Amino acid sequence: MHRPLPVRTPEWFTADESVVNVALVYPMQGPGGIFGPTCEACARLAAEEVNKAGGVLGRELRLVEVDGGAAPRRVAAEVEALVATGAVQGVTGWHISSVRRAVAPRIAHRVPYVYTALYEGGEHTEGVFLTSETPAGQLLPAMTWLAEARGARRWFVVGNDYVWPRHTARAARQYARACRGRVCGEAYLPLGAEDFGEVLRRVERTDADGVLMLLVGSDAVRFNRAFAASGLDRRCLRLSTLMDENMLLGSGPDATVDLFSTAGFFASLADRNSMDFHGLYAGRFGIDAPVPGSLGESCYEGVLLLAALIERARTLDVSAIGAAAEHVSYEGPRGLLGLSGRHVRQRIYLAQADGHDFNVLAQLPAPPPPR
Repeated sequence: MHRPLPVRTPEWFTADESVVNVALVYPMQGPGGIFGPTCEACARLAAEEVNKAGGVLGRELRLVEVDGGAAPRRVAAEVEALVATGAVQGVTGWHISSVRRAVAPRIAHRVPYVYTALYEGGEHTEGVFLTSETPAGQLLPAMTWLAEARGARRWFVVGNDYVWPRHTARAARQYARACRGRVCGEAYLPLGAEDFGEVLRRVERTDADGVLMLLVGSDAVRFNRAFAASGLDRRCLRLSTLMDENMLLGSGPDATVDLFSTAGFFASLADRNSMDFHGLYAGRFGIDAPVPGSLGESCYEGVLLLAALIERARTLDVSAIGAAAEHVSYEGPRGLLGLSGRHVRQRIYLAQADGHDFNVLAQLPAPPPPR
């Protein structure tokens, strides 16, 4: 049996009926640390906007930061301690699926938990609400588009070795067959991987014309550089379901030729909602702030959804919030959104890297109901 990890209740904590405290769980270290600053900034902006509009149940919403880049057990222990002591009344943020799987069983039946990261699908824990993309609505239409437009049908999967990449790769095998193609190889590396030499040699030995990247943050940056240095970018396009503008900047334009990304938000989208968001973000943090790409922006969505859930239910009770969830809607950078089966329904886009930005090529077909 594992010993419980020591976790201290924050020294600042005192019960305050005028405040709703929310744990913001985002990566401050590890591969996801590259977009941690924009996660924090976007969530902070959303909280300020909620409070300007009157707060939650007439109370101020405050964020309590938790390092979601630590080991999953440690993150789960810290979040559980915050919930158990009453230090927080909700949880949100971007963190990998291994962290979500550790956190959800321990807290979701006590407080609402809004998970903002794209993930592998299949999360049905009561009290968990999800704002981001799943493979059926994101990866399948992207692979179909690339098969038709670029003839990409032979895929090599490169991912980190944990639940999201492995489960997504399982779905990718089915999607490739649906596109009259196949997955011709798979390779998984630990989080924090730096040496991609053997993986690239394996790709080179196959007849792959596409590489599906299921790598997190700085791991994807290093892979992009190694992939371009090997010359494989002249033969294989790349598709990622987790690639934002901060990762493009880290990779450099020479390492992102023929790289595609699919997401519910890109900084280059120019509709009214996204432009309003960029105006608020620049006005609050200045032009030198981290780029608010899809991963950071998801934390803005998470705070908005959590506030909307509580407001609709008119209580902090997680059972009542769940019962009212199907009637919740909110408007943010991704437009006016509602829930279906505790998942947010949204538009999904396919974009191609263009230097330090993304050129949005298409809005993909609407995803099927979550499962």
